[in-house]
Amino acid sequence: MIEKDIFIIGAGPAGSTAAIYAARAGLSTVVNENGLIGGQTANSVMIENYLGFMQISGRSFAERIEEQLKVSGALIQEFNNILELKLSDKEKIIETTSGCFSAKAVVIASGSSPRKLPVESEKRLSGRGIHYCSLCDGSLYKGKIVAVTGSGNAALEEALYLSEIASEVIMLCRSEVFHGERGLTRRVESCGNITLHFNENIVAAEGNRFLEYIETENAHSGKRFRYNVDALFVCIGSDPATEQFKDIINLDERGYIITDERLMTNVKGVFAAGDVRSKKWRQIITAAADGAIAALEAETFIKENLYA
Repeated sequence: MIEKDIFIIGAGPAGSTAAIYAARAGLSTVVNENGLIGGQTANSVMIENYLGFMQISGRSFAERIEEQLKVSGALIQEFNNILELKLSDKEKIIETTSGCFSAKAVVIASGSSPRKLPVESEKRLSGRGIHYCSLCDGSLYKGKIVAVTGSGNAALEEALYLSEIASEVIMLCRSEVFHGERGLTRRVESCGNITLHFNENIVAAEGNRFLEYIETENAHSGKRFRYNVDALFVCIGSDPATEQFKDIINLDERGYIITDERLMTNVKGVFAAGDVRSKKWRQIITAAADGAIAALEAETFIKENLYA
């Protein structure tokens, strides 16, 4: 059993910030990540609204997070899965593929994952025309026709990035208007090879070995449309990574972790930060703020119990 002061689950902006703050406070800290350090920021085409950076690619931003995290003094476990959790007011035991840890406090910053396209063929065509990251897979479709579905910043950014690769980008918005930043919206609206279609929900995606076409249905008229495309990039939100915690931690109706103003969950000494937490705004900067608060509150919790 490896004993630590604080165990952090996830190394995206929230978890990495928590680890840096905790390590700087002199707490023995381990941060566990089942994927890449930086989380979903690495998949962002461009970040333009984070303090200190006029513009930086998501990949470069993730690399800077990793660089800072590595010099923080925290023990980093990358590509490491959690096998079992025992979280209670009195003890916190986390078994991972690299060992078993006990901690005085835990910060859950496991983030979220892209919401899957709700069509029958999604699993069969995923990676074969249906994609969730243009930065990862957009280069496969140089000079071809692609579609993007979504209405927020992520969808707008995907469309702009793909417009420089594909011959045509068909933008399918499920609502009447975009819900992203006005600056991004204006750029999409003025882009010559992006065509906009509002109030259209994707009801089918078909093809033999690879995606060949998608079908949409107008939300008002019910009329159906067919688009012959080589790829579809899906940006319809995300789902919290809370499956491992559902029998331990209180979740809201959408599966996000409920916390108090200290970011503590229903289990004493277990905190939540970032996109996994039940809250209104989910941005990189709010995730980092959550991480800092969670680490500071965890430090306070440990000291309170040390001298109790």
